[in-house]
Amino acid sequence: MSLIELTGVNLTYRIYSVRAQSLRNAIANVAVGGRLLKSGNDIVHVNALNGINFSLNEGDRLGIIGHNGAGKTTLLKVLARVYEPDTGHVRIDGRVSSMIDVSLGVDYELTGRENLINMGRIRGYSTKQILQKIPEIVEFTDLGQFIDLPIKTYSAGMVTRLIFGVATSLEPDILLMDEWIGAGDKFFVEKATNRLNEVLNKSRIIVLATHSWSLMSSLCNKVLVLNAGRQVFFGDIADWDEANNEPRSKAFG
Repeated sequence: MSLIELTGVNLTYRIYSVRAQSLRNAIANVAVGGRLLKSGNDIVHVNALNGINFSLNEGDRLGIIGHNGAGKTTLLKVLARVYEPDTGHVRIDGRVSSMIDVSLGVDYELTGRENLINMGRIRGYSTKQILQKIPEIVEFTDLGQFIDLPIKTYSAGMVTRLIFGVATSLEPDILLMDEWIGAGDKFFVEKATNRLNEVLNKSRIIVLATHSWSLMSSLCNKVLVLNAGRQVFFGDIADWDEANNEPRSKAFG
């Protein structure tokens, strides 16, 4: 039985009070894929995902590719339950950890320690499980005494390290990643890369959105190609011809 299954998933954003002269600026500030649909009453619809169908089994490593605005991050957020699709069905069997939205579960008025607990709860862990992991996370992130200061005192890199520590320390069944790594300052990158390699080996399923075909071909066994929110191809990575941007066989799932 598959651990992830999407059937007929569609998602449309509605942007209200958008005048024609400000349309370009408004859309530039919305991090979604898909295509624009005209509507009356100064409403613009962004058809972010259209007819997405695929399933993943234990051991699958899925790479999602497509141009900017293709819908990669939007799809990851659907898998993370940040967004609910307008129509279609999403079934996920397993604990999901997301490295796609650094704001998810973060309260800048709370301390790093308090945020660790909140982020762990959002990811489905009990307070007891999280408390057992906190010393390891603090050591890994090199936050030291900052862990008991409000997040608003952190640099952007420190916040990212904290979130990265949570996402990779709680051993998820399903790991979602937007690009390979965004772990903050250069001194942390090597440590973070080693940690990611450990998590990759332990996770039951990994979904990675990236622009790098070489990275994807080295990590993934499945590929999903998106274009303007539509599914162009899903299948074994060996069946996609990246050089010619087309499936090697005209019959694909």
